[in-house]
Amino acid sequence: MSMSTGRLLPVLTALFLLASATPASAAPTGPDGPGGWSAAWSVAHHHPVPSSDWLGPNWSVPGFADESVRQVVRVTAAGSRIRIRVSNRYGSQPLRLTGATVGRSSVGAAVRPGTLRPVTFDQRRSTSVPIGAETTSDPVFLPVRALESLTVTLYFAGPTGPATYHQDGLTTSYRAAGDHRFDHRAAAFAGETSQSRYHLAGVDVAGSPHTLGTVVTFGDSHTDGYGSTPGADNRYPDQLAERLVATGRPLAVANAGIGGNKLLADSQCFGERGVGRFHHDVLGQPGVRSVVVLIGINDIDGGGYPDFGCGASPVVTAGQLIDGHRALIRAARAHRVTVVGATLPPFKGSYGYTQEKEAVRDEVNRWIRTSGEYDAVVDLDRILADPTDRDALRLAYADVDSLHLNDTGATVAAVAVAAQIR
Repeated sequence: MSMSTGRLLPVLTALFLLASATPASAAPTGPDGPGGWSAAWSVAHHHPVPSSDWLGPNWSVPGFADESVRQVVRVTAAGSRIRIRVSNRYGSQPLRLTGATVGRSSVGAAVRPGTLRPVTFDQRRSTSVPIGAETTSDPVFLPVRALESLTVTLYFAGPTGPATYHQDGLTTSYRAAGDHRFDHRAAAFAGETSQSRYHLAGVDVAGSPHTLGTVVTFGDSHTDGYGSTPGADNRYPDQLAERLVATGRPLAVANAGIGGNKLLADSQCFGERGVGRFHHDVLGQPGVRSVVVLIGINDIDGGGYPDFGCGASPVVTAGQLIDGHRALIRAARAHRVTVVGATLPPFKGSYGYTQEKEAVRDEVNRWIRTSGEYDAVVDLDRILADPTDRDALRLAYADVDSLHLNDTGATVAAVAVAAQIR
């Protein structure tokens, strides 16, 4: 069974648009040289969805009104100044941000006294972000070290409407009534927490000759970190950043993973298809120098599922997935970005596994491994497989669902990816 013509046409259109993008029409990419702006933390956003037992609680649908939202991020590279990016990409009305602050994190929602700085936008403390857009702050002179945690507080005086957000933040976000931008204490934020991210799209660093650009990790829940310990920064991209720092390679890491994301199909819950969002989420990152692509298992594993409210899951062929990967490669190279392909890890034992789906994964992995079309390849399929059953994850690396990586598996993936980063 293959995609119907009606379902395939939007995918082909997205592939054409992505592949035909040129550097002249894109946001500037590539490092600005030593000291230029580099994305040191990022998150890929998607549509707001209601809280549920399945997806977990979040604040995205109601949004915020006379509330402060405090979010802790770990920057992956050093700089003498920082800036934040605020997104209204999936909003239904212009986003009025009354003000924001940033400071060095303490414990939980607390900020180290004396480190809070106001954030301005075109020299003003408030800003309005149009529907579908993002805005970047003015530089904030706050020196940071690689792997240091910062706390960003956004205050919205009026109703925001539904919030542009990221479901699986795996890090606690905090909400408090009223304006607590300059409150370094945690007490006001004690009542309400979430594991999602809201409106904050990125934190960039500049001013350090030791930061030479950004590696963007692009993909689905393997990249997003599902299966790793919440609050521990154990996703494979987190551990990749740690390894780059430990081995003296001055590169930032930005995470562009979305749990449940597909390469070829949109989802109301799990984001725009990979071939559609690649330009924004990867090539739009400041200082992007290389990208690691790990995507396609949800297209295979979910193929044929009915629409449970998050979008259809059409059955796909290996050829269609390979065409999608080729479009990402062409787009990256058009922007002079090195593109590293990762083979799809084993998934035998997961809920949707079948021999027919396994055959598709094998064919896609064979192409990634042998075609020579990626600049480099990380063979996660072979590295993570059970030696007694190559279609299954090694037990020591697997989450309980036999699909995702636990902390140990993420460590192994990070080491393998780091070996291919130049």
